[in-house]
Amino acid sequence: MSQRATVLLHPDFRVGEIDRRLFASFVEHLGRAVYTGIYEPGHGSADEHGFRRDVADLTRELGVSMVRYPGGNFVSNYVWEDAVGPVEDRLPFIDLAWRTIEPNTVGTDEFLQWAEREGIEPMMAVNLGTRGVAAAAALVEYCNGEAGSRWADLRIANGREKPYAVKLWCLGNEMDGPWQIGHKDADEYGKLAAEAGKAMRLVDPSIELVVCGSSSMMMDTFGSWEQTVLEHTWDVVDHVSMHAYYEELDGDRASFLGSGTAMDRFIRRVEASADAVAARRRSDKVITISFDEWNVWYLQSRFVGEKNLPLQRDAPRIIEDVYSALDAVVVGDLLVTLLNHADRVPVACLAQLVNVIAPIMTEPGGPAWRQPTFHPFATTARLARGTALDLRVSGPSMATTAHGEVPAVTAAATLDGPDVAVFLVNRSAEPVEVELSHPGVTLALGRGVQVTADHEPAVDGPEHAAAVAERHVSEVDGPASATGSTVVTLAPESWTALPGTLTRA
Repeated sequence: MSQRATVLLHPDFRVGEIDRRLFASFVEHLGRAVYTGIYEPGHGSADEHGFRRDVADLTRELGVSMVRYPGGNFVSNYVWEDAVGPVEDRLPFIDLAWRTIEPNTVGTDEFLQWAEREGIEPMMAVNLGTRGVAAAAALVEYCNGEAGSRWADLRIANGREKPYAVKLWCLGNEMDGPWQIGHKDADEYGKLAAEAGKAMRLVDPSIELVVCGSSSMMMDTFGSWEQTVLEHTWDVVDHVSMHAYYEELDGDRASFLGSGTAMDRFIRRVEASADAVAARRRSDKVITISFDEWNVWYLQSRFVGEKNLPLQRDAPRIIEDVYSALDAVVVGDLLVTLLNHADRVPVACLAQLVNVIAPIMTEPGGPAWRQPTFHPFATTARLARGTALDLRVSGPSMATTAHGEVPAVTAAATLDGPDVAVFLVNRSAEPVEVELSHPGVTLALGRGVQVTADHEPAVDGPEHAAAVAERHVSEVDGPASATGSTVVTLAPESWTALPGTLTRA
């Protein structure tokens, strides 16, 4: 007999509006994310600017709304001025983060113009590791300034008259991490971020600023870092960042499937830290979260560590994780968690877009293809519109080593006029019969998408990715229209998305 769970769903119970920036991604100068990723002159699909059209088409299909650039750890050793102007005059340098010779062929203008052509909002990061206030303010002026000032006029001289109007800016990256070039303690970083943010806003008062939060919930300084940094930057910033990656360790499948619970706890604790600062300051300001790095990443079990990387050039293959259908189910569950925090998480970046722990893979001179994790992200970005509903889920739990007892079923729903989308996850190894309880409301669910977990190791290449999709990603029909109650049966270890309509009876 199937397990049973109940999800209470009503259009009057709401979390908050969904910001389209929740479906963002990330392109860092790391491995093959840029070179032979989004950019490969001479490729059969390359446009006149050298960017791969096949990758751009898949990015559009993925539903990416915004892309963060240029890092990541890379940004903390980056001199942006060296990557603007005539390409033939640019000098390569050693990227200390990933021990790669960076040719500087793609820089600020190339990236921002690619994003503009593809209808993607850019999210820029400034270097607060080895640089500081003046360089950060100059980059804002270069990107957003009008003619008549030094850095804006340099942009114009480089062929771009119209300002880029970049809205969202990161004040450095993972500055709490000892691995970061220019790592600082919370007090030192908070003071620098406050001054950099102040200067950047004096250049362009319309921008939004993201201050570095903790690189993970497991950092020794977690919590105290957020409070110290926000005390310094409270009047300047809009968002605090979060970064988190999840993986299956030592065959602990249940804990991996419960990763969404860990993400939920992390978000709630960052919210509490920010709200504690607001309370101490007697402030009504609400700091929201930019979850600007998240994904499944086999960091502990597959990555050799940046210190063990040899010095390389020519876009080396670094952190090219190959994903399974199990990974895709977890990604879908993490998206459910993000939707359920839409009131406090307006920005989230799947890290990264191409080749580096990415939903899209390429081969130099060859094809581009979808990894299994592509499918839940693309489906959620397409269906999740309007308002996130506040659901009440009751049902069985499952024991995990890493997270304790976690819900076996998670759910999210969105409403845009009469259009509804319901997202359901069964983390358990048994089928679950879910009753969607919607008193006084008629729910009609149509044809959706289901991803079921596999038990086979992932294998690199487009043929394997296509075979996994054929076996584990399928279209499913929703139940018939009903008033008051609808029943959906979930396959074991599965993620399901069902679109439909929700109307008052």
